[in-house]
Formats: sequence, structure tokens, C-alpha cells
Amino acid sequence: MTRKRTYSSKDVDMLLTSKSIVETFKLSLSELSSARTQWTKEYANKLSKKIDNAIDKYLGIDKDKELRTATATILSIQQPAIRDLSFLKKQLDFDFASDRSKLKEMIKDLGFERNLRRAQNSDQEALLDLLYTFEDNLSNSLKTEIVDKGTSVKLIDRILSYAEQIKQSNAIKTTNRNVSKKVTKEAEATLDEIYKEVIAICKIASAFFYHDSLKKEQFSFNKVFHNVNASKKTKETV
Repeated sequence: MTRKRTYSSKDVDMLLTSKSIVETFKLSLSELSSARTQWTKEYANKLSKKIDNAIDKYLGIDKDKELRTATATILSIQQPAIRDLSFLKKQLDFDFASDRSKLKEMIKDLGFERNLRRAQNSDQEALLDLLYTFEDNLSNSLKTEIVDKGTSVKLIDRILSYAEQIKQSNAIKTTNRNVSKKVTKEAEATLDEIYKEVIAICKIASAFFYHDSLKKEQFSFNKVFHNVNASKKTKETV
């Protein structure tokens, strides 16, 4: 009798999504531990290790470790990048307020007009496009002009570094996305256990963060799944 799966996605995508959620879970333990006594650092680390072991044992190749690391890198960049881009946008609005045509052109050319609001709403594809556009269109002269107005060069360089890190991660993800291996019944049982456990975390954490839409979205399995896969649609740059 064929065993019915509790999820419909590819095993590697389910595990990468679960891994990302568990990493967020670990960062939120100071708040979430008050909701359930068993939600401790030890529990989170054990679950994270269980996912890593499942990837290594059942998907069975070293490329999956690179893929897992690449995805974690992209997701770890997401929030600080949005914070820095939003902060820079506010400074540009203030520093170039007396030259509205210049400001409008700059906001459009650097990708803010099209992508910032979507990125702030947890659209990873929009964030990647914004970072790439920013890097491509920030000339040395424009960078100097922005810095001369008062913006820290360290802030700009940090934003540029996000784009570089994501380029490297996207190269790994694109190269290794279709890697997989036939799994056994034992593997299916373990993967189902992981999925059910992560889904339980998502449901409880989402309820806990009901009034915090950003954190709530970080525990939406479907939303994180979309973000994990979004970079496949984004242009590759070398």
C-alpha cells in the first residue's frame, strides 16, 4: 500500500522551508518559550539537527548542504537588507527634498519606486530585484553625491554587500535545485514527522504573533516556501 504524504512539494523544498522556519524559531525563542515549556534552545537545536540529518541521509549528497546554506544566507539577509534600504530611502527623501526631480529620478533608477514597498511586505523576489537594481545603477558619482549629503558610506557599502552575497547564493541554488534521490519508506516517515512538527510550530507561533504581521508571516509555511523558491525567478548576474 502506497503511503500518503502529508505535503505535496518536493522533499528538498519542504526541508529547506522547514529549516528556514526553525532558524526563525530559534531567533524568537525569548518570546515563544513563554507559550510552551518544551520550546527551549535544546528543543530547537534538536529539531534543526533532525532536519540536517534528514537532508544528509535521505537526499544523500553534499550539494544539498550547499543548497541549504545558500537558502539560509538569503533568508538571513532579508530583514537587515529591508531595514537598511528603508533607512536609506528616508535619508534620500530628506537630503534631496529641495530637488524633487532629482529625487524622483534617483528613487526610480535605484529600484525603490518599483520594489521597496513590496519588499517591505516580505516579497523576497522584489527585494532581490531591488538589490540588483541598486547595485547596477549606483554609479560612483551618484554614490559620492549621496554620501556628500550626509548618508554613511558604510550603509551604502553594506547594501551593496547584500547583493553580492545573494548572487553567490543564487548561483548555488540554481545549480543544485533539481538534485534529489529516491527515498525509502523510513525516509518518508521521518520527513512527514518533520513536516508535521514544523507545521505545529507555525500554527502556534502564528497565533502567538497575531498582532505582529511581520513575525506572523515568518511562521507561514506557504509564505516561507514561496520565499525559498522565489529566487529561481530572479535574474542571474555574474
